[in-house]
Amino acid sequence: MIIEWNTHIFSPDLERYPFHSQAVYYPDLSQKSVDPLQDYLAHMKREEIDRAVLVHPEPYGDNHQLIFDCLKREKERLRGTCLFYPHDPDAPSKLEALVAQLPQIVAIRFHAHRGKEMYLNSFADIGVRNLWKKALELKLIIELHIGPNYALQIAEVLESYPESTVLIDHLAEPHMGDAVEYAHVLDLANFEKVYMKLSGLNHFAQDAPFYFSVRPFTAKVIEAFGPGRMVWGGGSHQIVDAHMDEFSDTDKRKVKGGNLVELLDFS
Repeated sequence: MIIEWNTHIFSPDLERYPFHSQAVYYPDLSQKSVDPLQDYLAHMKREEIDRAVLVHPEPYGDNHQLIFDCLKREKERLRGTCLFYPHDPDAPSKLEALVAQLPQIVAIRFHAHRGKEMYLNSFADIGVRNLWKKALELKLIIELHIGPNYALQIAEVLESYPESTVLIDHLAEPHMGDAVEYAHVLDLANFEKVYMKLSGLNHFAQDAPFYFSVRPFTAKVIEAFGPGRMVWGGGSHQIVDAHMDEFSDTDKRKVKGGNLVELLDFS
């Protein structure tokens, strides 16, 4: 089974799906379809993607109406993530209410890297810890869109909550840190429930579609986490073949979706 965990759905209908006042960016919607979900389902068919996890886009903040509508339309094939503001004292209760209303939510996503300190500054903050603990109570995956400079903080959280299942986005945005900081990212592989996404290669490489130029780097990441804790997301799933050519077909299938089958309930 091939599972993609990566796609943001945006709608041009800003009346029904307005952007949040605290959004740190506003995407161009001029080319967006009036039915973006149908467009994505067509993409899934073309790329032979069996299931997908939609990533709630940051510009919508804690308004989950769009992903709510998408998941209600596709209860079998789709799951989703959510986002709440750590500085909002009501965020944990809002998270609990959303998951009760929409059980297809499988993860909460935290943003933390250079340039987005307005969202959170430290994973030691009480608001972050309260959200993290509530997510664990609800048996959610912790999705981390972090830069390398936050890896040490994540290690500290995991020492306190070793039961956490964590998925790190986009190889932890290696271009947003230095070599020493990235060494701490690789150290997170020592926590047995931390997974790494093989995604976001286009953030620091230009040789699409397979980004062969960064294979020496991805090889080190895959070596650290192992094929049993790597997850593909974004672009063609043939990226996995391109960056894991020395691995078995069984290992490649794990990264393309097999590992997520173990983590997610698609029954």
